[in-house]
Amino acid sequence: MAQQLRAIRRRITSVRSTQKITRSFELIASARIIKAQQRVEAARPYSEQMRALIASVGRRIGRIEHPLLEERDEIRSIATIVITSDRGLAGAYNSNVIRAAERDLQAHGKDPKLFLVGKKALSYFRFRGYEYEESWIGISDQPSIDDAREVAKAAAEAFGEGRVDEVRLAYTRYQSALTQRPAVIKLLPLPKEELAADEEETSAPGPQYVFEPEPEEILSVLLPRYLEGTILQGLLESSASEHAARRRAMKAATDNADELIDTLTRIYNQARQAEITTEIMEIVGGAEALTASAKEE
Repeated sequence: MAQQLRAIRRRITSVRSTQKITRSFELIASARIIKAQQRVEAARPYSEQMRALIASVGRRIGRIEHPLLEERDEIRSIATIVITSDRGLAGAYNSNVIRAAERDLQAHGKDPKLFLVGKKALSYFRFRGYEYEESWIGISDQPSIDDAREVAKAAAEAFGEGRVDEVRLAYTRYQSALTQRPAVIKLLPLPKEELAADEEETSAPGPQYVFEPEPEEILSVLLPRYLEGTILQGLLESSASEHAARRRAMKAATDNADELIDTLTRIYNQARQAEITTEIMEIVGGAEALTASAKEE
């Protein structure tokens, strides 16, 4: 009985130590998610304004021609940029986006080429025997425009050189602190319908621009920036989703630790009470035996 009580005490101590860790992770994630959410909201207007500007330039040109918009007659190889985290303890965050990317790869059935962001994606696809073109680690927590530019450059070069015929992006779309959903979107060739202006926008009065240099030259600069902005948006939303998922997972772990400590404490008290009762019964039994022995003498 004493050995059982010591084992329960050790387990309670271990659970409390783990609870301190999960609570600290929860507090850190809660602090970081606010800043990450602000970065997501600040980046969205940039993407919208960039799209509107490209649409305006496209209307001036009439027909947009650019290597990043070139549709291939046959899709032989598809590159997928998969954005995950470098660290775990984020619930199903990494597995959800990896599963979505893998389903997308299987659905298209083309020669897959992977560009991996985050240690979790790198370790998963490497373990599964997938070959990958390039990988980046250490940027998932606080991504910058330089990180997005590096990823965009690698994808654009692979597409421009003809090594891949299409580039897709798998990331986690941040909707709220409670809702994050994995998404796979087409990056290259850039969908012309996203860059074209709506009929209402075309008919509505708007600003008149004077282009210097020519619109074609401006477009050749804007389209790579648009690609970088789209990847940066994916990185930022994935970062915010990671912190939200980690906070939720660590809160659940902390709550479960509370319940487990309560359960173990109750078991310990019951075992201790049983031990005390047994000791009392032994003492009473011994006293009665002594009394009976004394009477016989």
